[in-house]
Amino acid sequence: MHPLLVNIGPIPIHTYGFLIAIGFLVSIYVIKRLAIRSGMDVERILDLTFWSLIVGFAGARLLFVITRFSYFAAEPASIFKVWEGGLVFFGGPLAVVPFAAWYLRKYRLSFWRVSDVVIPGLVIAHAFGRLGCLSAGCCYGAPTGSSFGIRLYSDLVEKHLQGILLHPTQLYEFTALLILFGGLIYLFKRKTFDGQVGLTYFMIYPLIRSFIEIFRGDLIRGFVIEGVLSTSQFISIVIFLAALAGFVLRLRGLPSGEPEPRLETRKVKRAR
Repeated sequence: MHPLLVNIGPIPIHTYGFLIAIGFLVSIYVIKRLAIRSGMDVERILDLTFWSLIVGFAGARLLFVITRFSYFAAEPASIFKVWEGGLVFFGGPLAVVPFAAWYLRKYRLSFWRVSDVVIPGLVIAHAFGRLGCLSAGCCYGAPTGSSFGIRLYSDLVEKHLQGILLHPTQLYEFTALLILFGGLIYLFKRKTFDGQVGLTYFMIYPLIRSFIEIFRGDLIRGFVIEGVLSTSQFISIVIFLAALAGFVLRLRGLPSGEPEPRLETRKVKRAR
């Protein structure tokens, strides 16, 4: 872990915040390119992306604060110290979904077409976020006897786990997300129906997360069935089943029954 990247004069640049910012910028670039390729209204899509990332970050932070409520109740100022790490990923989608639903309805954008463009960008942002987690010492793994393990000394790590070899779950997920990102970009170029990319993500990521949960050591994330089924695994099951059902319906050409709203399009000049 390397929480402090560099000091620029009296200003500290924290690795966690730096990586989050890099992920944000890369995400915007990817989404812009995909929106252009799809002939979409780039400004509308980028506005949605920008605010979704902000809302999602706030939601992920809020859920983390809730999981450590007693600590933050005693240290309320620490709620805003996001550079020290501390996000719960599923808090992001829980906050973004209602916001995105409102935005798409307001501007009459197709949920399925927009999801195919936005999701790959969010995946790459998530990947950078996991590197940030490693630098801060959060989202850590369980003890391992493997020489591939890492030692963490962050205050976010339980005292009895500090300084011993732990599964580098942050790197596991970072690697899996990079592979998923590449797969979604490949699928985007060859998709046969709108929503295929987004629904594929919502089927694959829950599998990734459920597997990595096996190696997680931060018990603060909670369990539905103690020691057997974590809260994240339970949420993953629900998301996977919903996405699978949606995928089958879209594949059969049987959406909800209402005609899909047409997406606003605008001719965009490609940069030379």
